[in-house]
Amino acid sequence: MNEKILVAEDDPAILAGLSDLLELEGYRVIKAVNGAETLEFYKNATPDLILLDVMMPLMSGYDVCRAIRRDDSSTPVLMLTAKGEEVDKVVGLELGADDYIVKPFGVAELTARVRSALRRASAAKRRTADAGEGENGCIRVGETIVDFDSMTIKHGASGEVCALTPKETELLRHFASHPGKVLSREALLEAVWGIAPDSDITTRSVDTHVARLRQKLERKEESSVIKTVHGAGYKFEPLG
Repeated sequence: MNEKILVAEDDPAILAGLSDLLELEGYRVIKAVNGAETLEFYKNATPDLILLDVMMPLMSGYDVCRAIRRDDSSTPVLMLTAKGEEVDKVVGLELGADDYIVKPFGVAELTARVRSALRRASAAKRRTADAGEGENGCIRVGETIVDFDSMTIKHGASGEVCALTPKETELLRHFASHPGKVLSREALLEAVWGIAPDSDITTRSVDTHVARLRQKLERKEESSVIKTVHGAGYKFEPLG
């Protein structure tokens, strides 16, 4: 264990406490006190994980997460929020946040979330082979080519190219690695977002992402690639 963790927090006491805790766990810590500094350190230090406070000076955690996810779909981002703070989890998840941690939090909870996020990130790097991707990071779905590296879908007949968001890319990659298997919304939340569902808001976020993927993947209603299994979840069935 020697991963680099970027901690972005404007409260000096909380920042010091987080840094001390993570360093005791064996991580290297980079400290940022506002959103702009966070982005600068992210670009220069290439951290393995980011702990990102939602409410920060200069740029909010949401804005920082949005900027990171424009080019980086894999580095785990864990959002920090104060208890009782008004936050929109759906917005954060759709921007690409991997998890939320509510302050104050226990030592065991924080370290467990961090370890879990790092494990998922490591597993995602190995998922290319499991998903049956070619050397160029692509899979074929009927006449459609999905390029995970460039996060695009290209339709063979029309030549139309659709861009995928980072979370849409990870969701589709997970579906592709489990063809024909029924995946519940809860299982998808755990595998792709890395969180256990704590309300119907988070499961609705899965439905929203699936609906968007269908719009981008499917050009004929009768040729559904991601099928709804009522009362159970979704099933990915690539077209031959």
